[in-house]
Amino acid sequence: METPFVFGKIARDKNFTDRESETHHLVTNFNSMINTIIISPRRWGKSSLVEKATEIIGSKNTKLRICKIDLFNIRDEEQFYESLATSVLKSVSSKWEESVDSAKRFLRQVVPKIVLNADPGNEFSLSFDWNEIRKNPDEILDLPENLSAERNLKIVVCIDEFQNIGEFDDPIFFQKRLRSHWQKHQKVSYCLYGSRRHMMLNVFTNPSMPFYKFGDLIFLEKIDTGSWIDFLGERFQSTGKIISEEQAKQIVGLADNHPYYVQQLAQQVWLRTKRKCSDEIINLAFSNIIGQLSLLFATITETLTTNQLNLLRAMIAGESALSSIQVISKYRLSSSASVNRSRKALISKDILDKNAGVVSFQDPMYRFWLKNEFFK
Repeated sequence: METPFVFGKIARDKNFTDRESETHHLVTNFNSMINTIIISPRRWGKSSLVEKATEIIGSKNTKLRICKIDLFNIRDEEQFYESLATSVLKSVSSKWEESVDSAKRFLRQVVPKIVLNADPGNEFSLSFDWNEIRKNPDEILDLPENLSAERNLKIVVCIDEFQNIGEFDDPIFFQKRLRSHWQKHQKVSYCLYGSRRHMMLNVFTNPSMPFYKFGDLIFLEKIDTGSWIDFLGERFQSTGKIISEEQAKQIVGLADNHPYYVQQLAQQVWLRTKRKCSDEIINLAFSNIIGQLSLLFATITETLTTNQLNLLRAMIAGESALSSIQVISKYRLSSSASVNRSRKALISKDILDKNAGVVSFQDPMYRFWLKNEFFK
């Protein structure tokens, strides 16, 4: 029997839970050609949300096309332009011949090299002479708008891991170039999101950055406990297994409402449940996940300085006034300046998250491991 829980990949159909207001918000923005930025900690379901909105749009609006680009493996401007051009052409064409014809007509100054692939799901790709692109990237950046105008369509360009452009050579100049073109587009809008929350915040909420106030900001919150309880109960029931509301609540609590971990823990509990779930099964599944993650957590912890570890110890102990003389002395935090440096470094490492002035652990399993294994 196929497991009713999904983690580590896009959640579709029955595996997608809640996010009704965010989905409606995103669909409305797509239809209205409003640029959108989605910000949240990693593995909170940004990609699944975009996929859900895309499915809804695809079933209702034949004049709107969605172009998806993932910058996970994109490391420089040249690769970015190649990926953008290839993905945009594919999004508006049903056949590779149409894409090739459009490339020849709209890309005159930066003549692309067209590579045909044997893979039917990836029929072709484009590559360019970098020296030509460097002189004039305008044709590629305006390709979505020009294609939309010609075909009387609208396009939403969705770019995942957008924060990776911060690793390009001269990233500020590159961002200025992108915005100077994209803000003029009338038939194209952009949905930008990524897994490094602090970097995304810097790009889109820092007044000194080119993409400041580029579009509508959507901050994803945790899915509430009630919605998770309903979801877990329905998924167990659909496979002929039973879990009580209290047990579902226990799973959500252990995972701290974290979408990835709720699904992972629920899957492990489901796999161990023959007919009726028990507290013992939940605790065993949770311990198993912590055990699986222990080596990863130990590796992460080895990279931290003594001051950073002491700060984490203070947070786990429930200390809130981390810069106070008492806390600094008790946990050997050196100074208030050292506390600030450690906090900033831990946020940069995606270990801590800062939201509305509140600093917390991004990974609830790592927090549990530190408290019960490393600091015990």
